[in-house]
Amino acid sequence: METHISCLFPEILAMIFSYLDVRDKGRVAQVCIAWRDASYHKSVWRGVEAKLHLRRANPSLFPSLQARGIRRVQILSLRRSLSYVIQGMPNIESLNLSGCYNLTDNGLGHAFVQEIPSLRVLNLSLCKQITDSSLGRIAQYLKNLEVLELGGCSNITNTGLLLIAWGLHRLKSLNLRSCRHVSDVGIGHLAGMTRSAAEGCLNLEYLTLQDCQKLTDLSLKHISKGLTKLRVLNLSFCGGISDAGMIHLSHMASLWSLNLRSCDNISDTGTMHLAMGTLRLSGLDVSFCDKIGDQTLAYIAQGLYQLKSLSLCSCHISDDGINRMVRQMHELRTLNIGQCVRITDKGLELIADHLTQLAGIDLYGCTKITKRGLERITQLPCLKVLNLGLWQMTESEKVRVYTVKKEGK
Repeated sequence: METHISCLFPEILAMIFSYLDVRDKGRVAQVCIAWRDASYHKSVWRGVEAKLHLRRANPSLFPSLQARGIRRVQILSLRRSLSYVIQGMPNIESLNLSGCYNLTDNGLGHAFVQEIPSLRVLNLSLCKQITDSSLGRIAQYLKNLEVLELGGCSNITNTGLLLIAWGLHRLKSLNLRSCRHVSDVGIGHLAGMTRSAAEGCLNLEYLTLQDCQKLTDLSLKHISKGLTKLRVLNLSFCGGISDAGMIHLSHMASLWSLNLRSCDNISDTGTMHLAMGTLRLSGLDVSFCDKIGDQTLAYIAQGLYQLKSLSLCSCHISDDGINRMVRQMHELRTLNIGQCVRITDKGLELIADHLTQLAGIDLYGCTKITKRGLERITQLPCLKVLNLGLWQMTESEKVRVYTVKKEGK
């Protein structure tokens, strides 16, 4: 019966299989040729991402995927040579190998043996066995790469960044989260600031340096001078940068999002430097910076009033700081002040009166607020997201707050 239906009604099968998730489609495709064709029907698969267990995937499947317009592939489980994918899909545009713990330099070396001009996105996050050797291959054969994810690749060093800077001139996004060996020298390579043959990745727009503990303010100097197209910079958990480094960033005209979360040496002075520059930031995160207080809010109101998103979780701010900020922040859409235990109903009333475009607010752990302040907040006309977290309410109070919120819409 299955064969009969497969032969006479392939479109029906394709419609039925379209309700399956990606993994089940892969299992169905192994039953017979008709089921394979139905599960990977053009109308279902064209332009979508194929997720595969390479251990089970038949190498003959890849030309089939190629013919059906599949250009983005995520490998969920690596048990066979990666070269099967590369050889079977010569026009591949995106390859996600995130979490393939057993991927090695040798495996990548066998896969990347010639130029792959179509590949734009490569994700190697958490592939902990990957070293600078693989980055040399990538720089040599993937010259059109625009996005490279290396988060958690703890064996990458400054030499690897030199190779990237040498070969990947079209790179727009680079994630180096928790690459613990990367230092100022490596960032200098990326920015084209060191004496080497590398021109640098001067087209970078997105750079994640989260938890790169060896970085200092010198890296920020390199970034400000060489990576002038940068739009998003994540420096969270970089304990080696300080207020002085903010001077270098304060005149980066293209920068619109800066993450300084848990940078212990950033204080009100650092935000002063940012506010006194020519930045047009849209997003700023200084959450868990213990030296940030009310003075930062005053500086933000003076020079960073165009912010649309501001995160101050666990900072030492009070109602007084809120009062000094809110009258200038007409464009603010998201405000995160969770665990700011000095904020009271007075601060919420100021927010409700002046931040009328606010769409989201985080009040997690704000233990001094009451239902009176929450009722004022829920009357904001654009509010869609309200996080209360540890705030204690009776069930009747919860009903009343959410009823007010609903009516406010």
